[in-house]
Amino acid sequence: MPTLYIHIPYCIKKCLYCDFCSGPADSYKNMYADLVSREIELTAAKMRKKGEEITPAATVFFGGGTPTSLPARDLIQILCALQAQFSFAKDAEISFECNPATASRADLAELRRAGFNRISIGLQSADDALLKRIGRAHSYADFLQTLAWAREAGFININVDVMHGLPEQTQELYLDTVRKVCDLEVQHVSAYALILEKDTPLYHAVEIEQTETLPDADAVADMQDAGMALLAEHGYARYEVSNFAKPGYVCRHNLVYWNNEPYLGFGVAAHSSMPGKKGVWLRRANADSTRAYAQKIERNALPTAEIIKLYASEQMFESVMLGLRKVEGIHRVGFFARYGIPVEQAFPKAVTEVDVCGWWEEDADYLRLTPKGLDLLNTVLALFR
Repeated sequence: MPTLYIHIPYCIKKCLYCDFCSGPADSYKNMYADLVSREIELTAAKMRKKGEEITPAATVFFGGGTPTSLPARDLIQILCALQAQFSFAKDAEISFECNPATASRADLAELRRAGFNRISIGLQSADDALLKRIGRAHSYADFLQTLAWAREAGFININVDVMHGLPEQTQELYLDTVRKVCDLEVQHVSAYALILEKDTPLYHAVEIEQTETLPDADAVADMQDAGMALLAEHGYARYEVSNFAKPGYVCRHNLVYWNNEPYLGFGVAAHSSMPGKKGVWLRRANADSTRAYAQKIERNALPTAEIIKLYASEQMFESVMLGLRKVEGIHRVGFFARYGIPVEQAFPKAVTEVDVCGWWEEDADYLRLTPKGLDLLNTVLALFR
């Protein structure tokens, strides 16, 4: 089993741009660790009954929502349940996301002692006025305190999330954030552009109420380019569209997704992607409400809400869609080994069009996009549909 994901659906405050499955505490929060632990047991029992091989997990990731909105003891309980049923590789990468508004010195120390070895801290911006504008519950000072506590606890593999394209954000403001993060010498930076999702408060403020203004597309592109240049100057190598790492610190968990490899998800709204019979892959989605999730677990039933079967053509498209996000691109041999057909033969028209546009870089091992191609990723992927 290469990777495990655990979704924690709670936040002390939902960001104005967020459309993830997350929300405030409810009547199930105090029993959430018990529910997820039971789902883990039920899943492992079903796999063993079917004779499926369970190998040690190489990566584990607690995401959300905000995992640190639960007490450390709850996260540790879930981690112990995972280890008991699946076991971990000796060098397993065990990550959790952290909002500075929910971090405590004691909890971070406890999580590190329990085996968590990678922390992802959501900063987004070093400008307090901008943090308030997007509904973040923390300040830049809170972030600095959380980072100090994380290092004191013994975390040496630290990611920081930053965003560009935010309301009223200028290139100078964004570069100030990137520069401050680089000066702190963290190991990994995730630099995302804002995606304005429908049915979020920010969408309504921009599109309906017109009380917020976003930078235009050219300004956002300039922010991205300037940010990437600054990250490169400080030794961060881009390895995926929005991710940059010092040598030896790429996020192995996320590479599983981008390589379209199997993963198991636990918790409300968690997804799994696993091989089925006769080459079909199964995409499972858990119930997306804590009530529906809890009711199924309490009946000793798996909380599956939907199963989608992916056949070869859909799998190949997903491998292209995800693989082209990586700077190294699609591994030719790996694609052929999985599908029995070269990428160029699977998508002849799309490959030709991308080649004519000059958006490819290729060698004997990889088919990858140029920096220009990465900037136009959505346009490129539309050719493969």
